Amino acid sequence: MRAEGEVGSSAPGASAAEEARGSPSRLTALSDGVYAIALTLLVLNISVPAGPEHSQFVHALQDVWPRLGTYGLSFAVIASLWRDHRRIFQFVARVDDASVLLTLAGLGAVALLPFPTTLLSDYGGREPQAVTFYAATIAAANLLYLLLFVRILRHARLRSRPVHRRVAQGVAVDHAGTILIAAATAAVAWTVSPTAGLYLWLAALPCGIAARRMRRRGGQASG
Repeated sequence: MRAEGEVGSSAPGASAAEEARGSPSRLTALSDGVYAIALTLLVLNISVPAGPEHSQFVHALQDVWPRLGTYGLSFAVIASLWRDHRRIFQFVARVDDASVLLTLAGLGAVALLPFPTTLLSDYGGREPQAVTFYAATIAAANLLYLLLFVRILRHARLRSRPVHRRVAQGVAVDHAGTILIAAATAAVAWTVSPTAGLYLWLAALPCGIAARRMRRRGGQASG
């Protein structure tokens, strides 16, 4: 019997062979590996030339600060996507071809993120294309995970347990809000300035806080 406020029901019983074929364990292991590599590749964008004089070293060190800033931003973005991926898969009992493809496509966007991060650190202050490419990559990853979550909601056979309505709303607000902010960032980068577009990422904080509150309340209600 489904509790009030829950979306769908848990997956029906399946044989051991069916569960083994559709188990998400290998997909989650692959995902963790891709996220770990993507986080590590971000560091490769940070370097100082070897053997400079003191004055040149100080100047080179000053040039590193923008790269450290984009490193911190992208690390937070990838860590947030990994957190969202983990939370979505808490409700997954088995995967099908569509959910595997959506997950792999999302991982492709995550693995690509170190490249637009480099563009952002090198050209983000003066080239709107760099800001747009960065925003588009983040928007694509969030859209793919949102589609994955919707598929899990719509197919009870893929779920391990029901999803509380507030949890579903929180996930939708989180991903949809990030997509809208990414679009606004690209628009402002072209119409105002690339630097102004980057500051719009601060607007992601209220969306994240609201989504976390919805999920926490949903977890308390479902418990």
